[in-house]
Amino acid sequence: MPPAPGRAFAASWWGKAWLKALEDTALDGAQLKAGRRIAREGRVGAMSVRPGRITAVVRDRDGAYRSDVLVQTLGDEGWGCFLGMAVERSGHVAALLDREMPPHLIEDASSAGVDLLPGIGDLEPECSCGAWDHCAHSAALCYQVARLLDQDPFVLLLLRGRDERRLLEELRTRGTAGREDTAATARRGVPAAEVFARAGNLPALPALPPLPPEPGAPPSPDTGTGAAPGVDPAALEVLAADSAVRAHRMLLEALAPGHRDQALPEVLTPEQDAVRLAAGSGAAPWAVARLASAGGHLRARPAAAVLAWQFGGVAALAVLDEEWEPGAAALGRARDQLSAAWDEGEAPALRRSGNRWTAPGLGVQLRLGRDGRWWGYRKDRGRWVPAGPADADPAGALAGAGAED
Repeated sequence: MPPAPGRAFAASWWGKAWLKALEDTALDGAQLKAGRRIAREGRVGAMSVRPGRITAVVRDRDGAYRSDVLVQTLGDEGWGCFLGMAVERSGHVAALLDREMPPHLIEDASSAGVDLLPGIGDLEPECSCGAWDHCAHSAALCYQVARLLDQDPFVLLLLRGRDERRLLEELRTRGTAGREDTAATARRGVPAAEVFARAGNLPALPALPPLPPEPGAPPSPDTGTGAAPGVDPAALEVLAADSAVRAHRMLLEALAPGHRDQALPEVLTPEQDAVRLAAGSGAAPWAVARLASAGGHLRARPAAAVLAWQFGGVAALAVLDEEWEPGAAALGRARDQLSAAWDEGEAPALRRSGNRWTAPGLGVQLRLGRDGRWWGYRKDRGRWVPAGPADADPAGALAGAGAED
């Protein structure tokens, strides 16, 4: 490798771990310093890497020396543990296939009893200079190996006993076999006793956090910087406040007894959701005007649409403009209810048109919803507007609309 003046020998975490093992093992700091100088000057020859050993000829002022660094290889059992651990974690396999070595791979391997990185005493030197400890030549070789590991982390795996091609092939083979075993298990199923045994080992769920007494306040969009094009901070604030209120209500409902037995809420159309937002925005004129662009009831009759939603949500909104002809059975039930609602001779005069019964002299109207409930309406500036929530009793709905008995 070319000289490396003024540069660190290792930039990767595994390269640095290699150098730490060297510096923690060597007894003579002067030899390490001399080794760094030799390596920086480019006097380490071509390195030969094979399982358990790395070799190079190192030139010193006194001559050329063959220097070796020995690393213990992993046996078949150790490699089996490493490959099994890697296959269980798809991220490790993907990283290795991309020629990367993430830190957590080494940590997980160590937890499985497989130490890939060398530690204190794991780098054993051999040098033709006759030194029994790390000499300047073996130290220079180790410093160059750190540079090599930065370029190719698979050198570390080769030193431990597996070359790149064999390792990747074993990973692919084990991955395929694992998927086949998983598919076979899925086809066979799992014994019930095994499932119950696993369930008994599960930790208890943590206690629920306390319920907030009210919806959280949304963050203010007033940050002192201009809004991005197409973003209206005031509209964003309305949406954020609405989200907080809805989230709080959903949490209240989820914690209420019998919640799991309740039917799922209806999915609102854009027009219905625009009315819902307008009804909850404090009826700010600018907000209603913006929401009315969604069309539907809010564009045609914004005030009446908001009132309907406040009285009964989707069902009340449907009755606002929908006019339909009750079938014979529904019409018969409606007549029976109207007859039973008042004593004889006290019922107001009602004129029916479809599902609507109007009392002209009282300025009120009854509307029958498709669910059989009655809705009271009153006349306001020539138009019918909702006057109250639904009632199963037509007399109650008419009284709520302001009619006198």
